[in-house]
Amino acid sequence: MGKKISRRLQALQDKVEEMDYAPLDALNLLKETATAKFSEAAEAHIRLGIDPKYTDQQLRTTVALPKGTGQIVRVAVIARGEKVTEATNAGADIAGSEELIDQIQKGMMDFDKLIATPDVMPQVAKLGKLLGPRGLMPSPKGGTVTFDVAGAISEFKAGKLEFRADRTGIVHVMFGKASFSPEDLLVNLKALQETIDRNRPSGAKGRYWRTFYVSATMGPSIKIDISALRDLKLTDAA
Repeated sequence: MGKKISRRLQALQDKVEEMDYAPLDALNLLKETATAKFSEAAEAHIRLGIDPKYTDQQLRTTVALPKGTGQIVRVAVIARGEKVTEATNAGADIAGSEELIDQIQKGMMDFDKLIATPDVMPQVAKLGKLLGPRGLMPSPKGGTVTFDVAGAISEFKAGKLEFRADRTGIVHVMFGKASFSPEDLLVNLKALQETIDRNRPSGAKGRYWRTFYVSATMGPSIKIDISALRDLKLTDAA
């Protein structure tokens, strides 16, 4: 049996036509279909022409969303000596060394982003089984393994996000809140598109962009005209 669609979602789906929407029209529709009783995220679901089982077709990077994420990001830092103090002074919610590693091993997960300095990564590696499935394992590509802890904390709290293509070549990423203005959502979405283009894997052949949908967390999928988004100049979106 197919999954039953609620009357609420059915009514919202009826508002969405099977067509490629101009970016701003799609975001206005996203806001119109965000009717849940909580603050919904604005999500992008992008199918790329890549096969991530090959190392030269993998996409994992970060995007700095100019208008932020609309979320409070709790940052933890694992470092040594003065770097722990630096992290605390820079606004880290949690900072420590071996004792923090022990706490995480015992199940403490009161953070959304974990940053580590390169010198502690051999010790942090033993947390891989815990952190990996949650997408919290520090990595150089994700900008979370660095000696510039103050800069990293500032960026992630301001709206920097790490994302990757899943094993089927689809990117799922939040690019703000449905409560944002359509113009602010468009600025963030444009930054995401440019980041994906800039980090095109070397092994990606043929058509890179396949489909691009946006939605509110509990809303229907809305297809975006990829060419229109890529041709858009940020001065138009600001």
